[in-house]
Amino acid sequence: MPVPTGPLGGSPQAVHERLSAFSLGGEVFSEDFPMVAFTAPVGADFVGIKALLTQGQEEGWWHYEVGCGTDEWWNA
Repeated sequence: MPVPTGPLGGSPQAVHERLSAFSLGGEVFSEDFPMVAFTAPVGADFVGIKALLTQGQEEGWWHYEVGCGTDEWWNA
């Protein structure tokens, strides 16, 4: 969920751009509620994704949580 007052201005497109290097699938809930959901393929760079998600949260870009993760995700 992009932070409306953060550096990305609440833009789900900006969230997608930040994570585009990881070739994730994804969708946005709605314009009024710009929650972004991503699907990571098997073998994705989970370490890199987790690092960027953490950095983005620490820098006020977004809030995030993992709705469903595989052992590969949790062990990365």
